[in-house]
Amino acid sequence: MATQDPSPRPGPVSYRGRSSLPMASSNTDDREVPQFEPFQLMPRGPPPLKEFLDIWDVNNLNDINKKQHHTDLYANENLIVRRAQEFQIRITFDRAYNPLQDQFLLEFVIGRYPQVSKGTYIPIRIEEERPQSWRGRILETKDNMVTVGITATPDCIVGRFRVYVAVITPYGIRRTQRDPSSDVYILFNPWSEADSVYLDDEAELGECILNETGVLYHGEVKDISVRPWSYGQFEYGVLDACLFVMDKASMPLINRGDAVKVARMASAMMNSRDDDGVLVGNWSGDYTYGVAPTAWTGSVEILLNYANSGMPVCYAQCWVYAAVFNTFLRCLGIPARVVTNFYSAHDNNGNLKTDLIVDEDGQVDKERTKDSIWNYHCWNECYMARPDLPQGFGGWQVVDATPQETSDGLYRCGPASVYAIKHGQVCYPFDAPFVFAEVNSDVVFYKRNKNGTLEQVKVDKTHVGRLVLTKEIGSDKSRDITSQYKFPEGTEEERTVLEKAEEFGCSRVQSTLPPADVELRITVQDVMVGNDFQLGLEFKNLSELKRTASVYISGNIVYYTGVTSSEFKFKTQKVKLEPFEYKKVTLDVSSKEYLSKLVEQANLNFIITGRISETGQIISAMQVVALHTPKLSVKVSPLLVVFTLYLMDHKYLVIPQLLLKYK
Repeated sequence: MATQDPSPRPGPVSYRGRSSLPMASSNTDDREVPQFEPFQLMPRGPPPLKEFLDIWDVNNLNDINKKQHHTDLYANENLIVRRAQEFQIRITFDRAYNPLQDQFLLEFVIGRYPQVSKGTYIPIRIEEERPQSWRGRILETKDNMVTVGITATPDCIVGRFRVYVAVITPYGIRRTQRDPSSDVYILFNPWSEADSVYLDDEAELGECILNETGVLYHGEVKDISVRPWSYGQFEYGVLDACLFVMDKASMPLINRGDAVKVARMASAMMNSRDDDGVLVGNWSGDYTYGVAPTAWTGSVEILLNYANSGMPVCYAQCWVYAAVFNTFLRCLGIPARVVTNFYSAHDNNGNLKTDLIVDEDGQVDKERTKDSIWNYHCWNECYMARPDLPQGFGGWQVVDATPQETSDGLYRCGPASVYAIKHGQVCYPFDAPFVFAEVNSDVVFYKRNKNGTLEQVKVDKTHVGRLVLTKEIGSDKSRDITSQYKFPEGTEEERTVLEKAEEFGCSRVQSTLPPADVELRITVQDVMVGNDFQLGLEFKNLSELKRTASVYISGNIVYYTGVTSSEFKFKTQKVKLEPFEYKKVTLDVSSKEYLSKLVEQANLNFIITGRISETGQIISAMQVVALHTPKLSVKVSPLLVVFTLYLMDHKYLVIPQLLLKYK
């Protein structure tokens, strides 16, 4: 019997032998920069520097700069500016600055191994123009104070820079001491035309960058609910937490100025499936060791917990992933919004069809049905140019942090151009076929015969991607953006798009079924949870001959992800139809049948399959029944509001019809 090797696992391989320095991938990892750096070997003792400039004070002019750079909302005492836009720094010397004899420069440094070629060390010589470099100029000199203007390049690294002011002497460079309070955060700039995230719409910027709150849409297409959310991108510690996410991903600093790479990295890091990312997904209903996804109301606590512990936070489902991702993107300056797709297909093989397999009794075959249709699914859109794609494919991009399928070995999705998805150009990166299927997939019903073969029963080309919503600008109302993802069903444009997608390898079902001469439709009224209800089965015989339908009725409890939890009702029935007859059969459903089996955010899914005895044709229909919950509304009179404000000064809190004293 072989013995187990007792030797420990080897640690990470050193960079030595293949590069002179390791790849810089941490914003917080730094090392001391000498206050005096001699140009050559010096004699013992300090050099004579009294005749040269000495720096007394460096003022980052936070109030002026933050207002001009739309960063005054950040709860952070350091200067926060946006790239490609000038900001000011005021330097106080020990005497008046003389440009004929004095030389000074500003140094912006990030990471442990700063290099000019990597954009991690930026020396700025005032009034010296260099192509593709940061710019510096003197704005004002007054007494011994000099105000300089600094403009970062539109593609510079996004992160926290250490800032030094250095005076050049014949003996060497004399710098200011390391002072964390003088560090400068540099963010993406959607207000600058030169930046890749430029968005030319002030109202949209107010919503997708500056708005700290929002609403998330969920539920079922006929029963849409609203979930308020606090993004809190300007709250204390959130910006540092977002930078920590990039450090945790070991994202090279040199890539952190590329919005496409930042968004793709974050789509992987928001989930913990393969990289100890921010959130642990859990759809089981058991949240013993964490917080239920429905209990979260904001992103701040999640991000701060992750940054403080370095451990994934429990638990999340799709809207939590999307909301926290939204905070990350807005905080760094990338315009972003949360999108909800109702009846969203999860196609695990990219063939643009969602297979639902039932056995001969009409029951869902859980083992063989791998695809699913989510009642709703939340993802994000972020706005950016796509220089890696042909012209016209920039703008809104889909990014999805919910771990569904791997992309290049990691659970992530996007960014995928919304324009490319609408026009079937799914050959372009990243993950466009998967997103295309989420809004365009066909639902194909198969019946599994006793010999194991699958018989195609029905193809529904209109069920998936029924409605795509996001929040309206400046309002909590919803905005229908379905037309940005797909052309109307049945139009010539839609057919052209599907043909184009097929050219790029996305196969779609070509139904060869002859049209059935019996139609089946399911109807149901709105159902309150806990109530009995009736399901209507409407049959219509289109033939001039009699028809007999043997019908199998299967009622299932399903999660919002479309995954079946359990079957609560099964019934068989024969329906006889005279020529051209319309007949409605009702099925009584008691609350006792489904109530004890409900799971979180559950819906009822009815799948009806039938065989026509005379022709052997198969008919089928599917209906998701949303269980409505009672709506709670609180009305507060104006007098009560005034009374509340008055009493709160005396440490009382008024709730309608209640008066509570608090400590």
